[in-house]
Amino acid sequence: MTTFDTSSSVPATGPSAEDEVAGICRDLLRIDTSNYGDGSGPGERAAAEHVAALLDEVGIATEVFESAPRRTSLVSRIAGADPSRPALVLHGHLDVVPAQAADWSVDPFSGEETDGLLWGRGAVDMKDMDAMMLAVVRQMAREGRRPARDVVLAFFADEEAGGTYGARWAVDHRPELFEGATEAVSEVGGWSVDIDGHRAYLLQTAEKGLAWLRLVAGGRAGHGSQVNEDNAVTRLAAAVARIGAHRWPQQLTPTVEALLRGVSDLTGIGFDPEDPATTDRLLAALGPAARFVGATVRHSANPTQLDAGYKANVIPGAATGTVDVRLLPGFEDEGWATIERLAGDDVRIETIHRDVALENPFAGDLVDAMSGALLAEDPGASVLPYTLSGGTDNKSLHRLGITGYGFAPLRLPADLDFPAMFHGVDERVPLDALRFGTRVLDRFLATC
Repeated sequence: MTTFDTSSSVPATGPSAEDEVAGICRDLLRIDTSNYGDGSGPGERAAAEHVAALLDEVGIATEVFESAPRRTSLVSRIAGADPSRPALVLHGHLDVVPAQAADWSVDPFSGEETDGLLWGRGAVDMKDMDAMMLAVVRQMAREGRRPARDVVLAFFADEEAGGTYGARWAVDHRPELFEGATEAVSEVGGWSVDIDGHRAYLLQTAEKGLAWLRLVAGGRAGHGSQVNEDNAVTRLAAAVARIGAHRWPQQLTPTVEALLRGVSDLTGIGFDPEDPATTDRLLAALGPAARFVGATVRHSANPTQLDAGYKANVIPGAATGTVDVRLLPGFEDEGWATIERLAGDDVRIETIHRDVALENPFAGDLVDAMSGALLAEDPGASVLPYTLSGGTDNKSLHRLGITGYGFAPLRLPADLDFPAMFHGVDERVPLDALRFGTRVLDRFLATC
């Protein structure tokens, strides 16, 4: 695709990135892009068209494409100061998980601003980062500035359902859009936590693998009054109970161990990788983030759905359930074998969606650029690596050999339970954090 050269733009007056980021985020929050995972939602077209218009307004051309009706993504390519270097993919997703309005304090698609916070579904995951990306590249275009290297700017559909209609589709059908790119940055990293009175930013360098599985049990159908030792529901229930009740052992990956050692240095709490109790104490020092990060010290497998039968007095011939499995990088084969053992020989496992675990070095020029940009705006803070218990579109880009990190920089109040708002109720982001993030991203793109 055509590479857009921001240095050729005629500098124009306009709001700064800090001035307009909240408005961009608010407008995105008001576009309902709920992804139900079954194709029934509104899709991302309206949001994609809005983003394309914002980029077109400052002269940045985009390619907008659809993998299915209304499942819309868009990509731009911005020329860097050093075109000989490999390109960087800066990407976000436009879809959000659904929200039940009755559970919220505000309309989840109102983009309401209250007490210095912007509320709405996607304020955290991840229209905040989408807005920061847009605000920064718009300002660069107006001022005629280039990023340090070519940037592939992408906004994908369908991340919340595994990227089948978004990043995965783009990678499989339009790989030329990412030609020459070797690294990527996106969501769920670069946000701050308070550790014993010291602010630290968690840079996402790894993420667990995922497997959404369907368990299928067969049996002999019949009348509910009869003795039936070949009951599909009983067989499925036993498998689901074994998987759900299994206590996975602690297994520390290099990224998790590096995080725990960093927390130990900041707090003075001793760390022994052979003693799970010390891990628990160090995780507790992360405050509201402890539960979120704590899910990365072991595999997890949570039953999420059950389906069987059609009448109280009829024994069905089949029963199904679904399980959400998250496996640690480096231990995936072992975890998968355990799931098969727990399911048992009489229950068939079908894969709904499966994707790889990722683990990247907490070192190198890209990590230095991310850390440097954060510390330039917040001197005296620390930057630590962490593993994401969920997944991102970096899994899809990994298929092209692109190394992905999580870097959506936000300086947050110490008492804000930010991780709990991912897919949670009353999702909201501080306006000050958005302005901070735009400054950090601007620095990062100038030096990455």
